[in-house]
Amino acid sequence: MTATDDLLNATTEDIYQVQTRAAGPIGQLSLTEAMLRESPSGDLFGLSQNAGMGWNPSEAGRKQFLILSTQGGVRAPDGQPIALGYHTGHWEIGLLVAAAAKELRALGMIPFAAYCSDPCDGRTQGTPGMFDSLPYRNDAALIFRRLIRSLPQRAGVIGVATCDKGLPAMMMALAAMHDLPCVLVPGGVTLPPEHGEDAGTIQTIGARFAHGLIALQEAANLACRACATPGGGCQFLGTAATAQVIGEALGMSLPHSALAPSGQPVWLDMAARSARAVHQLETQKRTMRDILIPASIRNAMVVHAAFGGSTNLVLHLPAIAHAAGLPRPTVDDWITINRQTPRIVDVLPNGPTHHPTVRAFLAGGVPEVMLHLRRLGLLDTGVTTVAGRTLEEILDGWEKSERRTRFREILRKQDGVDPDDVIMSPEKARSRGLTNTVTFPRGNLAPEGSIIKSTAIDPLLADAHGVCCKEGPARMFFREKDAIVAIKQGRIKAGDVMECFTVEEVMRSL
Repeated sequence: MTATDDLLNATTEDIYQVQTRAAGPIGQLSLTEAMLRESPSGDLFGLSQNAGMGWNPSEAGRKQFLILSTQGGVRAPDGQPIALGYHTGHWEIGLLVAAAAKELRALGMIPFAAYCSDPCDGRTQGTPGMFDSLPYRNDAALIFRRLIRSLPQRAGVIGVATCDKGLPAMMMALAAMHDLPCVLVPGGVTLPPEHGEDAGTIQTIGARFAHGLIALQEAANLACRACATPGGGCQFLGTAATAQVIGEALGMSLPHSALAPSGQPVWLDMAARSARAVHQLETQKRTMRDILIPASIRNAMVVHAAFGGSTNLVLHLPAIAHAAGLPRPTVDDWITINRQTPRIVDVLPNGPTHHPTVRAFLAGGVPEVMLHLRRLGLLDTGVTTVAGRTLEEILDGWEKSERRTRFREILRKQDGVDPDDVIMSPEKARSRGLTNTVTFPRGNLAPEGSIIKSTAIDPLLADAHGVCCKEGPARMFFREKDAIVAIKQGRIKAGDVMECFTVEEVMRSL
């Protein structure tokens, strides 16, 4: 038998055991005369579909809640991969979906689940795939919105997402559901290895090897361990972790949910509690219109500044505001808030100590940072959150909570780290030399404003007034690939200034 014959012919007799009819589900749907006379045919057929998929026919008409996620890959029940996802951020979140669904069912609801998986910015670095990253966000937000509308009887929505573009897309979709109760469930973080490098540092092994800074065997060992656990976003405060922080700061997630360690009981518990939260919001007739208001956007900007979050959220937060029907933050708004708000969180990659994000969670996460910001008068604590309480009530409860005390003590005992060295008071942060993460210069080159991640600049380049001045020979490239090759071949020297332009940019400048 040839290889082609093997493709075209059966290898087992089982395939010829074909069934052409089935008895169908046992029982009957709870239909009424009014439903048959007045309901759209789609609503009635949906009940048939519910029963056909195995739901108890007598319960097929219960209130429906939709769980959306960015799940990717196929996991066996024991967690082993059947088919890999694109990244750890969406690999385990099916467990969050299941935990939320079980809780909704226990509440007497019918959970539905739908998915739109997301790419990995780390996997596409230096490849043409990166050109699809931001367009994916907009496409996925629309797909999520269409999936919501395609379940006409949904009473509320839970969104589960983790990473760089999938999580902003989910927030945009939920924010656009002005008249529905929605809760965001962040996918948490992966743990750092006990011995090795984090997922950000490891992305430089190619350049370091090319320059003789690391041996082949060492690179292979370090790269193998960088993602020390199978689920969650990267261990540094990049776009994924920052988006989780912003989702909670907006009031879209339950308190102390951002940056939870993926796969652990505290992470699963968050999903179950989020299911109860969306059910409570529906019962109270509260919707996203009640949660997202201009003050919520401003609070998120303040928390972003205090954490030292990724500059990419300057793209995503205005998009979320727009989806919510709210005014988008201006450059002046960002400048004002970043000048007023001290950075008080010490995490990767900003430093100075470079704690992984799981330590920020154990130190108290978003609520702990907000306690300091409230004392400075920088937050509007009258806003409502998906917990059904005002931010003022949330922070009062957090300050005295057992949860706060016990998680901070875990950080002390297990890692030997003082929580107040991860999330600091403004006074301690100032004494440790923490500066604002983001700067928005204006000038003749960028009259409408620009953005710089200040913590990425070598402090040695700053003058006595804290102003960075860099002069050197310009090395111009028209393709990212060529720039990467130049770095690895040693053609870029200390003191060079690298510039990458597209052909279109050059033509516009002529």
